[in-house]
Amino acid sequence: MGGVAVDEDAGGVKAPDGGWGWAVLAGCFVITGFSYAFPKAVSVFFKELIREFGVGYSDTAWISSILLAMLYGTGPLCSVLVNRFGCRPVMMVGGLFASLGMILASFSTSIIHIYLTAGVITGLGLALNFQPSLIMLNRYFSEKRPLANGLSAAGSPVALCCLSPLGQVLQYQYGWRGGFLILGGILLNCCVCGALMKPLVAPKAIKAKELDQDNKEGTEEAEKEKKKPKAKLLDFSVFKDCGFLIYTVAASIMVLGLFVPPVFVVSYAKELGNEDTKSALLLTILGFIDIFARPTCGVIAGLKWVRPRCVYLFSFAMIFNGATDLIGSQAKDYSSLVVFCIFFGISYGMVGALQFEVLMAIVGTEKFSSAIGLVLLMEAIAVLVGPPSAGRLLDATKNYMYVFLLAGSEVVLSALVLATCNFLFIKKKSVVPADKLKNITVTDDAKAEVCSELAEMTDEEEKGAREEQEKEAKKEVIKEEEEEEEKDNKKIEEVRPESVTVDVQEVERFLKEPQQNGDVATCPETCL
Repeated sequence: MGGVAVDEDAGGVKAPDGGWGWAVLAGCFVITGFSYAFPKAVSVFFKELIREFGVGYSDTAWISSILLAMLYGTGPLCSVLVNRFGCRPVMMVGGLFASLGMILASFSTSIIHIYLTAGVITGLGLALNFQPSLIMLNRYFSEKRPLANGLSAAGSPVALCCLSPLGQVLQYQYGWRGGFLILGGILLNCCVCGALMKPLVAPKAIKAKELDQDNKEGTEEAEKEKKKPKAKLLDFSVFKDCGFLIYTVAASIMVLGLFVPPVFVVSYAKELGNEDTKSALLLTILGFIDIFARPTCGVIAGLKWVRPRCVYLFSFAMIFNGATDLIGSQAKDYSSLVVFCIFFGISYGMVGALQFEVLMAIVGTEKFSSAIGLVLLMEAIAVLVGPPSAGRLLDATKNYMYVFLLAGSEVVLSALVLATCNFLFIKKKSVVPADKLKNITVTDDAKAEVCSELAEMTDEEEKGAREEQEKEAKKEVIKEEEEEEEKDNKKIEEVRPESVTVDVQEVERFLKEPQQNGDVATCPETCL
């Protein structure tokens, strides 16, 4: 957690930090928007569903709960599928599932049918898109990854601002069935985003060299492949990483209270005697601030002196969010709630921009597909427990102040766990160039000095070290090719007999001399 893992995927391909990565970022922006905003956008149809099926508000609220549970709880399944089939196929199939669920929901005859279609099937489809998109984003960006994470996370508030009004228009024009059908068609864009997730491929020169080496090694290479263990579909070795364990515990505590204020702030405003439209405007303010907070936080997290300490920036964001909840619990009028929503939008955007950036920095690209699945599974439990627990507290106390105090305390506790445990148990990793590790003998007197110099290496030095390693690797490849050519030349010389060697000048002199006694001209031994 204290250090940053090298961002190379399983194939060893370096992150391009641009190029096609910007298309991948655009796809991730759309997918993040659909995944987080869709469960909230569907709530605009709840009144129609209550009237259609004769159920209560709590019954319809289960639709959004099931969507979120599927998004978080199917994390390990997504990890297995990605490790087995790759990101692009999984995302395209997920887009079909997401669309199919909403289309089938438009023909539902009971609320149970909507649970199974719009809840389970669509939720599974969104989950199969959300997690692979983050994995691909991590593979395409390394130096600019904090900015990329901030921009992709901004898709959530942007989509919410677009989907909620769109849902109201569709309900007014076509009813809930027509609205579900059109939303199902819109979700087919997930397949388009999945098609953008082009896997990274090694350069042709490296590929050709690998093929050449495979042909030369032959049987030995085949025997090595047999001995190699098969790739794990779900890598549980991430639990051996102390940093991952700390992050998982802290994130689970955080999720208990993170989503509570947006759920209850509108009801809180109504309780204070404000109109429905005026109360709903609070969420619009929160979302608008969130749109700008996420990319801005991504830019800040990418600064040279901030990025190695992104864990502590994440802890600060959580403390900021929790403190906002604690202070907002004392709001007594509409203006104070507006101020609360502004500061909550800033802190909520910071948390959203940093949560996956920190996880990527902890585990690296190779284990990220398994790590995010396991983290989302743990968070799924907290998502299902957090808001209902706050609701029960509200029913028992009839006071929103205690709900906000509980949420703020949980988020602040998670920040303290993350920052304190990281400071006490995690040592900063340092990247040392390979050439500095070879042929170095450190005496007892110089050990402290060398360790201090390595600890002071900056991000620029780490980047330069990686470049030096790449140059050394290229030099080794060229050297091996030259050695192979020399061996081939030696073999040719060994095959040529010594008697073939002829002194050309001696032969010419001999031919010019007149032959005596009519003897046949014979080349003396000195010619040969």
